[in-house]
Amino acid sequence: MNPEKDFAPLTPNIVRALNDKLYEKRKVAALEIEKLVREFVAQNNTVQIKHVIQTLSQEFALSQHPHSRKGGLIGLAACSIALGKDSGLYLKELIEPVLTCFNDADSRLRYYACEALYNIVKVARGAVLPHFNVLFDGLSKLAADPDPNVKSGSELLDRLLKDIVTESNKFDLVGFIPLLRERIYSNNQYARQFIISWILVLESVPDINLLDYLPEILDGLFQILGDNGKEIRKMCEVVLGEFLKETKKNPSSVKFAEMANILVIHCQTTDDLIQLTAMCWLREFIQLAGRVMLPYSSGILTAVLPCLAYDDRKRNIKEVANVCNQSLMKLVTPEDDEPNEPRPVVQKQAGPNPEDCAAKQEGPASGGPDGSCDSSFSNGLSVFTPANAERAPVTLHLDGIVQVLNCHLSDTAIGMMTRIAVLKWLYHLYIKTPRKMSRHTDSLFPVLLQTLSDESDEVILKDLEVLAEIASSPAGQTDDPGPLDGPDLRVSHSELQAPTPSRAGLLNTSGTKSLECSPPTPTMNSYFYKFMINLLKRFSSERKLLEVRGAFIIRQLCLLLHAESIFHSMADILLREEDLTFASTMVHTLNTILLTSTELFQLRNQLKDLKTPESRNLFCCLYRSWCHNPVTTVSLCFLTQNYRHAYDLIQKFGDLEVTVDFLTEVDKLVQLIECPIFTYLRLQLLDVKSNPYLIKALYGLLMLLPQSSAFQLLSHRLQCVPNPELLQTESPWKQAEPPRRFTLNGAHPACTRCPMRLEFPPRLCKPLGRPGSSLPQEDSGLCPAVDTGSLEMALCPLSCRAWGTTPPPDLVCPGAGRVDPDGFSACPRPLEGPEPQAKAQLLRIMPRSPDSGGEG
Repeated sequence: MNPEKDFAPLTPNIVRALNDKLYEKRKVAALEIEKLVREFVAQNNTVQIKHVIQTLSQEFALSQHPHSRKGGLIGLAACSIALGKDSGLYLKELIEPVLTCFNDADSRLRYYACEALYNIVKVARGAVLPHFNVLFDGLSKLAADPDPNVKSGSELLDRLLKDIVTESNKFDLVGFIPLLRERIYSNNQYARQFIISWILVLESVPDINLLDYLPEILDGLFQILGDNGKEIRKMCEVVLGEFLKETKKNPSSVKFAEMANILVIHCQTTDDLIQLTAMCWLREFIQLAGRVMLPYSSGILTAVLPCLAYDDRKRNIKEVANVCNQSLMKLVTPEDDEPNEPRPVVQKQAGPNPEDCAAKQEGPASGGPDGSCDSSFSNGLSVFTPANAERAPVTLHLDGIVQVLNCHLSDTAIGMMTRIAVLKWLYHLYIKTPRKMSRHTDSLFPVLLQTLSDESDEVILKDLEVLAEIASSPAGQTDDPGPLDGPDLRVSHSELQAPTPSRAGLLNTSGTKSLECSPPTPTMNSYFYKFMINLLKRFSSERKLLEVRGAFIIRQLCLLLHAESIFHSMADILLREEDLTFASTMVHTLNTILLTSTELFQLRNQLKDLKTPESRNLFCCLYRSWCHNPVTTVSLCFLTQNYRHAYDLIQKFGDLEVTVDFLTEVDKLVQLIECPIFTYLRLQLLDVKSNPYLIKALYGLLMLLPQSSAFQLLSHRLQCVPNPELLQTESPWKQAEPPRRFTLNGAHPACTRCPMRLEFPPRLCKPLGRPGSSLPQEDSGLCPAVDTGSLEMALCPLSCRAWGTTPPPDLVCPGAGRVDPDGFSACPRPLEGPEPQAKAQLLRIMPRSPDSGGEG
């Protein structure tokens, strides 16, 4: 500094002392300056006051010499003290040089600058508020100063400034927010602590409504929440908690839409505390804002759905995410659907590229009002919402939502619970907004079919519910279903109906009437047929899926849709199947389901009786496809009680190649016959005369089987079939004529209706010598029915098994003896025994002897 330069009104002694390296001498100079300025204030000499301040600022505080800068700082503080309440008129000149020294490399100089500013602010008090931003900016730098003395001095100044702001009602919050938004992204933990402390102070001031500006600082707060310092994280949690309380108290003044994307971003972070806090905020936003959050549904789902698959280590996040998901789902109502009006045909959409979906999910996504799911924040905030966004009617746009759901469902790495949640969302959307969702069915359909291969039964169940809703939704009704997947499946709606009569005629045999064509499948929308075709195609390409889950899938579909429609359509499709091996396997699977599933009880009863035209047509339709597998065709005949045809089919089995698989299917059929499903069939074995072909068919199966356990099982069952004569309850004889007397060998009278049993007792008769010869008479010559003490013949107790009809009137009883010619009784014994030819050989009718003298 030039000692000859004029620093008036400062005296040379003051100038020399200000440049001294000793603090005590600079302090003495400051006291002299304070005294001098007081005189100018008393004289109201503002020109000299400004000149003193300018000299101290330019020549000392901003000097290149460090001791001069120190002297200038203490001199400016002395001026402020001398000015008192009038210092507010000169604050800009007083503060600017001091703040410049905050950036000095010398820590002691920064400390003196902090001390000088403290004195200036202490004197000015509320007058410094117009300069609050520059003071706050300078303090934020000192808060991160590495020197502890400087930091300690800045803390004193900070507390003073907070007191001034708290007690004042003139704080310019609008002007301060941009600076706060800028400084809140500082990575220094001390600067972050400084920012958080100031937000807490501003939040506590009743006259300052910081909630209106929360969208400006919310993202920065979540950034600070991830700080490594526990104390800072705790402070940030407190701040966010206070803001959330204020949000609940005053939801009408909260800008939910502007903060939705911010929460979506932080819900996808890897930090557990940030994620949990953001998820809690999101939950409250959905519950408080309601349908205002619908335009951001795609981003919310992007953030929430992966959290549903968390394990117990993140149970809290999972539970909150589940609440968010359920709350958001409830916001979708039928009013969000399109009016029920004719809509133009929508071109088929291409399915999502899995690579694109994976790329979108690598980075954080946000669901803005445009429905996109891949926007993200780069630096700071980039959310702009129209001023009338909350006032305008909220419209649900499904493009972004369906895209997010499709991406998550296509990602095989997604957890089971997330996939279930995605399917629940799709089902909910198809229920609430079927017409809007029908536009996206083409893009979703391949992914839903692919999901049938999932390892989880619960996922498959939900997937089938969605597919069933698509197949049965009235919104999917079209006159032309359009091209179907696969070159071999491009058939029209009419081609999916019942076979033509000419094709049905191929099944005819000579002398039988042609089978009628099955009627069209009950009305479903176009996707029902597409679903059936693609499902069978998937079973054909993935045989393991058919073996492991085929029956499970079809049984569930029978519960969700019309079972008759499913079997009818599959039978029609299999009739055109070129892969005969698959067709046979599929028919066997369908037949097993038909015979064993409790879900198909009504359908079995319908086929069992064939009382209605619909049931008969269904049988004809099934029969054509069931012919792909001989054994299943027989089982279908058993189910429908077409036993004669079953017997005819079994007779044809001799022309087939008997393989191990064939015998295995016969074995399974025998096992099925012993199941409760065929209880009615086993009971029909009691009526032998009415069901002869049933017994023949079962014997045919028995002859096909080798000596196995199934053979023994069926053999034992057939051994239980009773003799038909044992079950006869009424006598088959015709009404007999009145008794007539005739003679036996011209000697003894005999009864007219007592035919002898084939096995004659030796005491009654001897074997015949030749045809037409007389029956020899025993010495006793008495019929066992004769009462020796009476002249009348009693009932003959012999078991007469010779005839099955009324005996000839000329038949004589060989057991008749000495009885009175006037007393003959009838023998009412039933006739049992061999054929009439055998009876005629063993017992011939005796002609009346002319010498007997009795009546014929």
